Amino acid sequence: MDESPKQLIREARSSIPMKPGRDLRVDYEYIRHGVCNDFMASEPLKGKRFTAVTELKTRREWALFIKRISDEWYPKAKKITLVMDNYGTHSAGSFYEVFSPAEAKRIWDRFEFIYTPKHGSWLNMAEIELNVINRQCLSRHIDTIGKVKSAIAAWQKDRNNKNQQINWQFTTSQARIKLKKLYTST
Repeated sequence: MDESPKQLIREARSSIPMKPGRDLRVDYEYIRHGVCNDFMASEPLKGKRFTAVTELKTRREWALFIKRISDEWYPKAKKITLVMDNYGTHSAGSFYEVFSPAEAKRIWDRFEFIYTPKHGSWLNMAEIELNVINRQCLSRHIDTIGKVKSAIAAWQKDRNNKNQQINWQFTTSQARIKLKKLYTST
């Protein structure tokens, strides 16, 4: 699981359309319309990913996204393993701020949270998927959160229908070598 901000940007001037022998001409000026947040959860071996676009990136949005993973996408799973970074909102406290204590505990207990090392976010496969979505879907100016939601939903449906898996080639022995400097020997 990971999240990524997306600037909402509108063109300041209309583009000049393509003509035979001439590319589309886009002015560099733009008007900023705020930011939205894209949450991404990925099941790399099945080639499935789940997204949610929110206006904010707070404890509330994170807790609601995790609840969706638990109750909508994996309601029958006994335990859900979720790899993510150690961002400040990614804690049990977020659930207790948003839900009743019993509900917060129920959701928290459904997961095994694995936090990537501080400088090892590249170990999170959802981050790879966010890079793919940014290249394939969001690498243009989009001015409203509704258009971002629509674009991401279409991308997710297409990618999930193709069962696009992540070809993870990083081995345990490579990880031990690469991460050795992050851990002190005793």
